[in-house]
Amino acid sequence: MENWVSFTDKEYKQIWKKIYKDFKFNPSISKFPSFKVPHPFTTYDISDYFGDVDTYDDLEEKALLAFKENTLVEEYILALNWQHECYWVNPRLKFERDKFGEWTIPIFPDGDYYFFIQKDFKWGFLGHPWERSITIFGKDLINTFDKHKPIMFHEILREG
Repeated sequence: MENWVSFTDKEYKQIWKKIYKDFKFNPSISKFPSFKVPHPFTTYDISDYFGDVDTYDDLEEKALLAFKENTLVEEYILALNWQHECYWVNPRLKFERDKFGEWTIPIFPDGDYYFFIQKDFKWGFLGHPWERSITIFGKDLINTFDKHKPIMFHEILREG
């Protein structure tokens, strides 16, 4: 089975329309937060970890564990890169890496908004590059990340 399956144009438009509407997504380099996620949620400050490659690997490993624990075997989730190509991805299939050693859509928001969201929007992982934060929403995903806590998830910015 193929992983990193590109969205159709229709999927791309529908999904981003939902993100803008339901999350009141308002991209900004200075006004935070840039989105409103459903309760419960936790937003972590990750500003101390920009450039710390070892913690990126830890975050990838823990995120994959969390995504696997919260999906069915053949379930694909949304992998979104704001204003770029977006994909369906299955956490159980091989995660291809680019020439920089990163996932097709990186887990660490070091240059753009990177979102990984369950297909029915029950939970999500939203990276904000300018606030330098990661927001986790959905009770089950939060609980899983509490169980498999990444090194960089220690300073909470917001909860709700």
